[in-house]
Amino acid sequence: MALQVIGAGLGRTGTMTLKTALETLGFAPCHHMVEVFANMQRQAPFWLRAAKGEAVDWEELFAAYNASVDWPSAHFYAQLADRYPDAKVILTRRDPQRWYESMAETILKAMSANGPDPAPDDHPMKFVDIIIAEKTFGRDFSAANVIAAFERHNAEVQQVIPADRLLVFEAVQGWRPLCDFLGVAAPDTTFPRTNSREEFWQHTMPGELVETPMPAAT
Repeated sequence: MALQVIGAGLGRTGTMTLKTALETLGFAPCHHMVEVFANMQRQAPFWLRAAKGEAVDWEELFAAYNASVDWPSAHFYAQLADRYPDAKVILTRRDPQRWYESMAETILKAMSANGPDPAPDDHPMKFVDIIIAEKTFGRDFSAANVIAAFERHNAEVQQVIPADRLLVFEAVQGWRPLCDFLGVAAPDTTFPRTNSREEFWQHTMPGELVETPMPAAT
């Protein structure tokens, strides 16, 4: 099995919604951060090696997946696009200010629980510290910097991935653009809406992992 769909959008852009939609369309299973949380013993060391820039065998992780969205894999979208040249790439987006507000109430809050210091090397979520806090936001969680990083990432994806291989997608658009891009029929079901801020805390983020010390959101 090889990845058929690569999600390049950052977390809180509708990535869980996209995962659900892709699996409904037959691109299952779809990797998401929740798969990392469910398989920490196996996956956390892999993502830590990747986060540190060490060579990794993507097939080691993705052999059983048809698609991947969300962090941590979205950070490596360019590498994955090279590794899986037949895969299509989807960049999930949303209004930058609303995205930041969602981030501040979920991911950034979780990462800032224990203060401004980087996570220790032996922390199970060290890969998140490196990928999100350090490499995506430069350990500056101010609104201006986080939004600038978001817009910079989105622009970079559109520069790196050829237009005929890329769908820029917002969940509010529903089935039609997604199905047209993937060449599949639209299902006779309502487009999913998942992982609200409340659902993030109830189901997505394991409580025992919300202790990763990272920079506070301001």
